[in-house]
Amino acid sequence: MINKKIYNSPFLGKTLDESKRQEIKDFFCHTFQLYENLFQCLNSEEAFYKRPEALRHPLIFYFGHTATFFINKLTVSKIITSRVNELFESLFAVGVDEMSWDDLNDKHIDWPKVDDVKQYRNSVQDIVIEVIDNLPLGTIIDWNHPAWIVLMGIEHELIHLETSSVLIRQLDIKYIHQQTKGWTTCKEYSNTVPSNNFIEIKNENVQLGINMPSDYYGWDNEYGKDSQEVKRFTTSQSLISNSEYLEFVKDGGYKNHKWWTDEGASWVEFKQATHPVFWIADHTEPHGYKLRNMIEEIPLPMNWPVEVNYYEAKAFCNWYSESKGKNVRLPSEHEWHSMYNQHFLGNEDSEHKNTNIHLAHFASSCPVNKFKHNKLYDVCGNVWQWTESPIQPFKGFKPHQYYDDFSIPTFDDKHNIIKGGSWISGGNCARRESRYAFRKHFFQHAGFRLVQSEHEITQNADSYETDEACSMYLDAHYSNNYLGKEPFAVAVINYASQFWNQSKKLKALDVGCSVGRSCFELSRYFDNVTGVDFSAHFIQYAYRLKELETVKYKTLIEGNMYEHKSIHLNTIQLDKKGANVEFFQADACNLPAKLKGYDFVLAANLVDRLYDPISFLSELNNRMNEGAVLVITSPFTWKEEFTEKEKWIGGYIKDEKPFYSSEYIKTLLATNFDFLSETQDIPFILKETSRKYQYILPYIGVWKKKILTK
Repeated sequence: MINKKIYNSPFLGKTLDESKRQEIKDFFCHTFQLYENLFQCLNSEEAFYKRPEALRHPLIFYFGHTATFFINKLTVSKIITSRVNELFESLFAVGVDEMSWDDLNDKHIDWPKVDDVKQYRNSVQDIVIEVIDNLPLGTIIDWNHPAWIVLMGIEHELIHLETSSVLIRQLDIKYIHQQTKGWTTCKEYSNTVPSNNFIEIKNENVQLGINMPSDYYGWDNEYGKDSQEVKRFTTSQSLISNSEYLEFVKDGGYKNHKWWTDEGASWVEFKQATHPVFWIADHTEPHGYKLRNMIEEIPLPMNWPVEVNYYEAKAFCNWYSESKGKNVRLPSEHEWHSMYNQHFLGNEDSEHKNTNIHLAHFASSCPVNKFKHNKLYDVCGNVWQWTESPIQPFKGFKPHQYYDDFSIPTFDDKHNIIKGGSWISGGNCARRESRYAFRKHFFQHAGFRLVQSEHEITQNADSYETDEACSMYLDAHYSNNYLGKEPFAVAVINYASQFWNQSKKLKALDVGCSVGRSCFELSRYFDNVTGVDFSAHFIQYAYRLKELETVKYKTLIEGNMYEHKSIHLNTIQLDKKGANVEFFQADACNLPAKLKGYDFVLAANLVDRLYDPISFLSELNNRMNEGAVLVITSPFTWKEEFTEKEKWIGGYIKDEKPFYSSEYIKTLLATNFDFLSETQDIPFILKETSRKYQYILPYIGVWKKKILTK
């Protein structure tokens, strides 16, 4: 059904030539079409507007999202200069990243028609093909190469091919075409299940992480270095089957909370779960259940792998350990690599024959003893495998500059790694090096296998932030002893407070909020505060402070000596714990339409880092209430690496006179705002080492939106 050449990520270990350009085009075109084919499983337009999962958008969002991703990334990387549909590219830009299993999203959105989204996708396809046709030949494809951004979009679409198939699998069956061409369910199921013996995995020093330049596309969390000595262990020969898991269910597994972690027990209680989500209770069936595949329901196949979330897999391990008298757990990321190295390595070239992956065999899982890899079954493929390892960055990790919110939001000890891929996994998803992590309540085509070991799982992650920029900004925002000055974020909010209406302080917006101190300060005055920043790396620490109330980091003293520090919200006297603050990753030049109706807006040290500052400034009027206060601060350090010179709003000679940014901003805002005040007396200080500081005196201007005369 699937051509291996197309659905494997292209080999990049040579300079780009015509044949490689054609390979990338084929990879794009077939993936783009395959994604659209997935939605042909829906039998009506109505189905596109259903939400199979309450924590997610309706399916129409995901139909448009992957196309929007191409345009947004090609725009921010300056490969293209114009957009296709600004409304769509805002509406479809950011999905729901549910922070908890009880974080319901009931906001109403007027979604566009399916045909309009299809036409949009057609336009995007033409643009991406044109970009591919103009890729520079004779160049090495690295992170900054235009081909890398195209591959990023393709691999992103392959991720959503999988996650959208999970959503379709949760959609009411009445909205599904029962016979959809190309999406064939495995027909091999029976009540006969082989014994699941334990197989020895020998001691091994496991080396993880890849280097740049790399031979294949990789996500940022895969780069860097990590090594661990994995001690001998044994693992179940096959994935845990429906038959094995049914024994747990029948033994009251979901009713007896002693098997569950505290979080897991709360999830069971909230969801009123009594069995896996893809099982359908049916007393007419021999085993009492059916299995919901993507396009059909079948009798529960006893010899297929069970598909569950982490909580369920963990509870089964606890139950199995006591009931079977064997102390078992889930494998670590390193232990899974040992299984791969000792039982699958060398078989990659024949994976389509020997592995249920890439849609090479079925559009469903299949028997747990069908595909054998040395002594183990399904080292890769069939379903993903949960591990006990929360995802953490490798040493040397750097976020990709054009997609820095791919990995960083998951480095919170709440996202566990899944390995091995599933029947629909393609591209990077199917590679050994891939590192995908989901929250523990999340459903994927994912199951698990068991490990017996005398050794505890160890994590190599350093809990202190090592990124120099983040550490500097955390220190600047939250440390109160910088050359005797209070933090810039605090001083600016104190200065601004004299201008706003003391009796009406409902909503505040901080654009370019960095690591969040100004948002927390605004929460003292406003009922609701929204902070947005283009850097998810910064946003992640603001969010951690809100949720965990503490963040650890380290600052450079000199050479290789560091001072370890921590931030606590209670040290800045925030007894509300930031409850009225929310943080989003967003592009200031393409903010979501929902960000409007604000009584105060702050744009601190932002405009000279934007690719289109005029667009940003011109839009502010539409986001603010009459009488709202606007504060803009900037050192006006214009650089072409951030803003093309023709889009600078000052900092050069015009008509033989100095053209100052502050004066142009006043002119640009004059139609809708009254200018109130300006100053340059509040310093912004960044500490590089214990003896070296950056001392910046930003321009600070204050405006008030005009009140229209009735």
